[in-house]
Amino acid sequence: MKKIFNIFRRDLKVNKRDFLSLYLILFPIIIAIGINIFTPGIEDTTVNLALLEGENEEKIEFLKDYANVETFESKDDIEKRVLDRDNVIGIIKESDNYYIMPEGNEAEELINFAKSLNAFDDLDLNIEDTNVELIDLEKTVPPLKQTLVNGVLLLIAVLGGMLISFNIVEEKSDNTINAINITPTTRNQFILGKSIIGIAVVVLGSLAVVLITGFRDINYIQLLVMILVGSIISMLLGFIQGINSSDVMSAASSIKVLMLPLIASVLAIELLADKWQKFFYWSPFYWSYKGNKLVLSGVSDWPQILFYASIVLVISILVYLGLFKKIRSGLE
Repeated sequence: MKKIFNIFRRDLKVNKRDFLSLYLILFPIIIAIGINIFTPGIEDTTVNLALLEGENEEKIEFLKDYANVETFESKDDIEKRVLDRDNVIGIIKESDNYYIMPEGNEAEELINFAKSLNAFDDLDLNIEDTNVELIDLEKTVPPLKQTLVNGVLLLIAVLGGMLISFNIVEEKSDNTINAINITPTTRNQFILGKSIIGIAVVVLGSLAVVLITGFRDINYIQLLVMILVGSIISMLLGFIQGINSSDVMSAASSIKVLMLPLIASVLAIELLADKWQKFFYWSPFYWSYKGNKLVLSGVSDWPQILFYASIVLVISILVYLGLFKKIRSGLE
C-alpha cells in the first residue's frame, strides 16, 4: 500500500504543477457553476413584463407571481426595453386604464398571457377564484439540468482516463517506467497507483457537480456505485492511450474518441424510440446514463442500480481482457 500511495503522491505533485492537468481537475466545478447559471429553474417563466417603478406596487407584486417583472423610471425606458432583441412586453398606465405595449414580433401566446394577467389583476382574481386543479408531479429539479448533470458525470469519467494518460506520458518522458521495472514495485501495484488520481478526480468531481447543482436528496451510495463502475473503461483506455502516445496532445486526442459513444448513448436515450435502443446496448455509457438518471430522479432502487452496474462491469471486464496484453507489454 505504501508503494501504491507513493505513486499517487507523485502524480498529485506533478498534476498541481501542470496547467492542463490542473484544469481537468477543476473542470467539474467550473461546469457545475455554469449549469446553475444558465439552466432555468423548475418554476421559471419565459414571460417578461416591464412596468413603471413605484406606480402600483400591489400590481407589480401580483404579476411577479406569474412572470419576470422589470421596473423602469419612465415610459421611454420601458419602450427602449421592449424594443430590445428579447421578448419583453410593457404594461403602462394611461389615465385609469392599463394598455399592453408589445414590440410586435412576439408570439401571440405571450401577448395574450400578458393581457390575461393584467385583466386578472384589474378584476382582483387569483388562483382560488378559478376551477383550475393544480397537479404536482413532485419534480424539484428541471429536466434540462438533470440531463446536463448526467452527461457531465459521464464526461468526468472520460476526463479521469485522460488524466491517467497524461501521467503515463509524463512517466515515459522521464523514463521512469523502466526504472520502476527494476524496483520491488509490481506492475499491478504500479497500475493501481496510477489509477488512484483518476478515480479520485472522477469520484470527487462527480460529487462536487451533484452537490453544486442542487441534487441533495438522492441516494449517494447508489450514485457512487454507478460512478465507479462507469469509470473503469475510461481508466483502461487512459492507460492504453498513455502507453501508445508520445506526447500529451496525442494522448488527449486519442481519449477524445470516447466522446463519440458517450454522446451517441445520451442522444439514444433522450431522443430515440424504444425500438432503436438495442443498438446501443454495447455501450457502457448507455447503461451508466440510465443508472445515473434513475438516481438523479430520486426513483432508483437497488435491483435496478445493481442490474445496470453489472452490465457496465461485464463490458468493462471484456474490455480489460482485450487490453491486458497491450497494457502489460507497454509497461515492460
